[in-house]
Amino acid sequence: MQIILLHPRFTHAKSIALTRRHVVFVLLFFLAASLVCGFLLSCLMIRNAAVLPAPLRGMVASAATSDESKKDIFLKENLALMARKLGEMQAQMMRLDALGERVQGLAGVAPAEFNFHETPGRGGPEVGMDSNGAGHDLTMTEFQGLLDAMLADLDHRSDYLNVVESTLMAGRIRSRMLPTSQPVNVAYNSSSFGWRVDPFTGRTAMHEGIDFPALVGTPIVAAAGGVVTVAQFHPQYGNLLEIDHGNDLTTRYAHTSRILVHVGDIVRRGQHVADVGTTGRSTGPHLHFEVRVRGVAQDPRKFLAAGASQAKLAALVTR
Repeated sequence: MQIILLHPRFTHAKSIALTRRHVVFVLLFFLAASLVCGFLLSCLMIRNAAVLPAPLRGMVASAATSDESKKDIFLKENLALMARKLGEMQAQMMRLDALGERVQGLAGVAPAEFNFHETPGRGGPEVGMDSNGAGHDLTMTEFQGLLDAMLADLDHRSDYLNVVESTLMAGRIRSRMLPTSQPVNVAYNSSSFGWRVDPFTGRTAMHEGIDFPALVGTPIVAAAGGVVTVAQFHPQYGNLLEIDHGNDLTTRYAHTSRILVHVGDIVRRGQHVADVGTTGRSTGPHLHFEVRVRGVAQDPRKFLAAGASQAKLAALVTR
C-alpha cells in the first residue's frame, strides 16, 4: 500500500510505501497505548473515588465489589476444602482412639497412663522470632500444607498401630496355647520331674512329669487351649488324656478316674476336662501331668512358674 503526499511547498508529489509489518506495528502501538491509558485512568479513579461524580463513583464501587466477591468465593472454596479435610481427620482420630484403647488393653497398660479422651499438656519457651520479636501468622497455603501433612501422618500411625495390634494379638494367642495354668488346685506336688526311686521297683528311674496328689473326683482343668488327640485307657498311664497345643507342644493328664472330652474336641484354658483318679500304674489318687515338645518330656514346673510370674505381673499392672 502506497500513500501519496501533496503540498504546495513540495516541488513534486511524494509517496510512502506501507507494508504489512508497518500496519501491525501501528496497531500494536495503539493497543499498548490504550491499555496504559486505561490502567492509569482506573488508578486515578480509584484514588479519587470520593470526589468523582455519582455515576463514576458507582462504577468504581461495583468494580471493587466484584473483586471482593471473587475473594469471598476463593475463601469459601478453601474453607470448604479444609472443612472436608478436618472431617476426615476427626474420623481418623476416632479410629485411632478406638485402636489405641484396644492396643492398650492387649499390652496390659493401665488405662490411667493413656487417656485418649484428654488433651495432653504442652508447653515450652517461645522461639522462632523474626526481627521484630514476633512470629509470623500462617498463610492459607501453609495451613493447607499442615493439614495435608497431618492427614498423611494419621494414616501412617493408623497403619503402624494396626501392625502393633496384630503382633500383640498373635503373642496373646501364642501365650494362651502355652500350658502355664496348674491343672489341679493343690498346694504341692508329691513327685517332681527328674530322676527318682520308682515306687514299684525301688530302682532309679526317670519321672517325666509332676504328680499332684488329690482326692478321687477332684476336677482337672486344661493347662492351655488346644485340641484333644488322645482320650483312652493306657496300661501304664491308666485313663489318659492328651491335648495338642500346636507348635509340637502337648500335655498329658494320666491316672484319671474319668475323661469328660473326646478326641477332636477343642478345649480352652481352664476348662474341666477330667477328674483325678488312680487308674493304671498308680499307688494312690493323683494326677500325673506331663509337658512334651516334639515328643520329648519337659519339666512342667518351668511352664507353671512362667504362668505364675505372668499372673503376678498382671495383678501389678491392674492395680
